[in-house]
Amino acid sequence: MDNPTRSERSRRAALQAALTIVARDGPGQLTFDAIARESGISKGGLMHQFRTKGDVLKALLEHEIEYFENFARNYLAANGETKAEPHLAAEIATMREAMDNPHSAGFSILAALVEDPSLLSATRENTAQKVKHIKAEAADPDTALLRWAAARGLVFTALLGLCPLSEKERGRLFDRLLDEDQWPQSAEPKKKPRAARSPRNARSSAQSS
Repeated sequence: MDNPTRSERSRRAALQAALTIVARDGPGQLTFDAIARESGISKGGLMHQFRTKGDVLKALLEHEIEYFENFARNYLAANGETKAEPHLAAEIATMREAMDNPHSAGFSILAALVEDPSLLSATRENTAQKVKHIKAEAADPDTALLRWAAARGLVFTALLGLCPLSEKERGRLFDRLLDEDQWPQSAEPKKKPRAARSPRNARSSAQSS
């Protein structure tokens, strides 16, 4: 195995170990010593990959964001043409995947919040762009945003251990959030605003009548 391949494999092992620690023990327990024990990589080897804990968290966020961005793109490619609100559906499906994935982006976000909230600036910007897409395609933007916010609430309360609902109940709610037939406004195409008639045309119409 060449050095670049070995280095990349070690990096992936370190990130997987970091996710495991955050999920199992909490963000406060994420240290180089803990990652070294979990991954089997020496502390010196870890510091060759990451200079600081902040570098670990940044890489963790980037790794998870890439995974879920790919998931959303694949969902849109497979289902987008059948959905009245494809970007909303992709977001809800991606959040469901995040909840079902034991090592999800939610844990990375929690860790980043504890360590350095500024690491989340790119995530906030990315989320803002997604919300713009959701509002632009929605017949009823408020209903679309409520569905989006409900999906996020299910994910983060589950990740924090604060959700009183069973896994089966959460799955049923996600089914409903994704089912556009349950949200009549979603099936209605957006109506284009009627062009205002000029005063001259209006007078002509009045005269002809």
